Amino acid sequence: MYLHVNYEKHLFKIMCYHDNSLVSASLEALIQHLVPTVDYYPDRSYVFTFLLSSRLFLPPYELMTRVCHLCVEQQRSGDALLDKIRFREVAPKLVQLLTEWTETFPYDFRDERMMRCLKDMTLHVARGDEYSWRAMQQMTQRLIKRLSALGQYEEAVAALNVVAMERPASLKSKQASAQRSDVLSVCDDPFVLAQQLTHIELDRLSFIGPEEFIQTFAMKDPLENHKGFFRKRKTSNLEAYVSWFNRLSYLVATEICMPMKKKHRARIIEFFIDVAQECFNIGNFNSLMAIITGMNMSPVARLKKTWNKVNTDKFEILEHQMDPSSNFSNYRTALRGATQRSETAHSSQEKIVIPFFSLLIKDIYFLNEGCASRLPNGHINFEKLWELAKQVSEFLVWRQVVCPFDRERRILQYLVTTPIFTEDELHLASYESEGPENNMEKDSRRSLRSSLLHRENRT
Repeated sequence: MYLHVNYEKHLFKIMCYHDNSLVSASLEALIQHLVPTVDYYPDRSYVFTFLLSSRLFLPPYELMTRVCHLCVEQQRSGDALLDKIRFREVAPKLVQLLTEWTETFPYDFRDERMMRCLKDMTLHVARGDEYSWRAMQQMTQRLIKRLSALGQYEEAVAALNVVAMERPASLKSKQASAQRSDVLSVCDDPFVLAQQLTHIELDRLSFIGPEEFIQTFAMKDPLENHKGFFRKRKTSNLEAYVSWFNRLSYLVATEICMPMKKKHRARIIEFFIDVAQECFNIGNFNSLMAIITGMNMSPVARLKKTWNKVNTDKFEILEHQMDPSSNFSNYRTALRGATQRSETAHSSQEKIVIPFFSLLIKDIYFLNEGCASRLPNGHINFEKLWELAKQVSEFLVWRQVVCPFDRERRILQYLVTTPIFTEDELHLASYESEGPENNMEKDSRRSLRSSLLHRENRT
């Protein structure tokens, strides 16, 4: 290990390296290391790593303000003409840094303070270098386009959720719900349904900002309620994706519990087993796990007479692949295989890797919790930041894959908007499919009927 020492206006800044890799430094030194000069530009892996995790220590707008200020101040010599020449030389590198920031972490710029800082730097650049000024304008236009697309996506998801939350009469009783169309009437091809699930997964993944993983445990901005600040939650797209997983699990359980006839229920179970198998083959592990979760929910699992009519060999193999024992070792092996296939892919379909998302979040959470962000000497533990960046970088590669399958709008619409049973409704539908087997289940059914009837009358 060796020390790299910077002196900047009497501020003692130490950066510690081991085998040419940065392992720790003061926050001030890390900020300085991000600032480009005439003959220096930070390594791209450093830029990504620090921009990703710096929010653990200070909000993005403060980091941007300090970086821009340092970049400008470093060019001051007291001679106005010389200052202009020096800033003109460094301006392209500053534009490059801001371009990497806006393209990789565009959601940071939903904060008006970030946009204001960007506008101020554009005006500053305009006074010194026309080429860099034009580059700044183009960068800002791309950023606004991306933020507009994000806003439209969030509005669309919110509208879909409103439709999906409607409780039509067809779901209020099992007899009435039997008249409702089911998944097999919309799509009876497991491969096609798995393709449409993959569309939804990749669409929603593409809008998750890499910083959302860190925002889940980042410091709270004390000016969060600043009146000019966008009040969007900083992890809203990540949370929407987790909600999609839950919706798919409940949709699977609803489809199984809804039919009156045992034969029909068994057919739907077999269909979803085939869909899960196709998801596994595609590399869509998130939908695979959601389907398995739905089929293992207690209202479905208790339907013993129905399950007796199903060949469960394939399902047991899939469950084994996603077995949580040994920290999901079987799944992690399958994920590595899918990742290797993606890296050597000869077709766009082979590039698809959709991880079991809740486990990815859990891995990042425990990496953060299990390792100190600051060392006893006050330094930032940059080894931890490298590891966080490594996990999130892999996600960014998976996120950028374009789904190669044809869109089937009717199927997609069904998957995201068809009403699903609540947990209580699922249990009641299950009891009506196969009656209670003991006094505890009888009491549960009686209580559920009373509770749901009370809710309907109150509504």
